Amino acid sequence: MSLDHALSLVKHQSPPRDAFLDGRLSISQPEKGFRAGLDSVLLGAAVGADDGALLDLGAGAGVAALVALRHHDRLVATLVETDPQMLAFAHDNIAVNGLAGRATALALDLTAAGAVRTAAGLKTDHFAAVIANPPFFAEGRGTAPGNGGRAAARHMQATALDLWVKTAAASAAPAGAVIFIHAVESLGALLAAFESRFGAIVVLPLAPRPGADATRVLVRGIKGSRAPLRLLPERPLHGAEGHGFASEFDAILRGRARLIW
Repeated sequence: MSLDHALSLVKHQSPPRDAFLDGRLSISQPEKGFRAGLDSVLLGAAVGADDGALLDLGAGAGVAALVALRHHDRLVATLVETDPQMLAFAHDNIAVNGLAGRATALALDLTAAGAVRTAAGLKTDHFAAVIANPPFFAEGRGTAPGNGGRAAARHMQATALDLWVKTAAASAAPAGAVIFIHAVESLGALLAAFESRFGAIVVLPLAPRPGADATRVLVRGIKGSRAPLRLLPERPLHGAEGHGFASEFDAILRGRARLIW
């Protein structure tokens, strides 16, 4: 199973809802187009802040932020999404999972100017943690999906990645953590955007199997820190054979453990 495939642990129901974290989250999302899966769960599980405010940039249906809220009972979240359909899913998922008192979703283009973001209600220098799963491919690279929503979620101009990081930096509180999950081929651009704004940067490569090249990276930076960058050992998601997840990631996907890194 590749990182782009849907979770084997997701159960489909009628009306269409997906069960994440062994049923601790019930998620509505498009049947076609971009669908949250492994990356979103890992991103939510990577949040270390026990309390305070969390910001999910480009939240989609809200899976990453809601995973983090399930792991941290004192955390509150703001979800930012520009696509009206995905924003509707996020509102629904917040309500269905009983999180209306802890999460809100804003309609906002996160690459807009700071004054526009502030007018929409997005606070600056506020969030203990900021997370994002930005589009992986620059326009003109890769194979663009036929569905417009999936295309928007997977493709963007190369310069837009720096704008995502810029908004994350403006939104994070002093000493706040900013965490992105991204394709490994874009690591150079992501590190360039992080190194100009954060310290204590940690890079965690994720590989499909032991000995395979990493295909995803988690990158975390701390606002205001001057600590040096650390590159962690690569972690395989699966064993050498079969389709099952390695025990660490199986526990994360079932909601029994956070990602410790």
